[in-house]
Amino acid sequence: MLYVEKDFVKFDKVLRRFSFDLEGGKIMDIIKSIEHEQMKNKIPVLNVGDTVKVHVRVKEGNRERIQVFEGIIIKVQGRGVNQTFTVRRISYGVGVEKTFLVHSPTVEKVEVVRVGKVRRARLFYLRDRVGKAAKTKEKVGARIETKEVTIKEELKEEPVTEAPVAEEEPAKVEEVTPAAEETKKEEPKAE
Repeated sequence: MLYVEKDFVKFDKVLRRFSFDLEGGKIMDIIKSIEHEQMKNKIPVLNVGDTVKVHVRVKEGNRERIQVFEGIIIKVQGRGVNQTFTVRRISYGVGVEKTFLVHSPTVEKVEVVRVGKVRRARLFYLRDRVGKAAKTKEKVGARIETKEVTIKEELKEEPVTEAPVAEEEPAKVEEVTPAAEETKKEEPKAE
């Protein structure tokens, strides 16, 4: 019994030390800054039910190529660096699902092929369906656009140069007399 109390006291001291760091905000700021570095600048708008083409970098030996995986988004989960989306397609009669990290460097780009009309956040019921029943209805008149959301903007540093302050000279005012105006006007030539 005494042994358990000693461990609890040690655990309590560690917990207090950790919570002190959390209150100060040191640890959370470090984690957020590291996560912010790993995020992409622009990410695609992903809606459940859309049919998409995901371009993925595949490394085979010393070669690298892009492989396209086309299917229906059945779920989107998480936020920030941990945001993922799951794409399902039927390949040779077998359902295949792949989960991709949105901010992964292996995901080259995501193209929207069809905009689906769904009323759910998760489309797990598609797993039980076969053939045309495994598809979602298409939104009529929907624009097929690959929209992107800007997460972080790249700040371009412009060199700060101080322009020399020049003394302003008073503007020269020319006095125009009626005789001078007449000499300036040219009469049209008669042909």
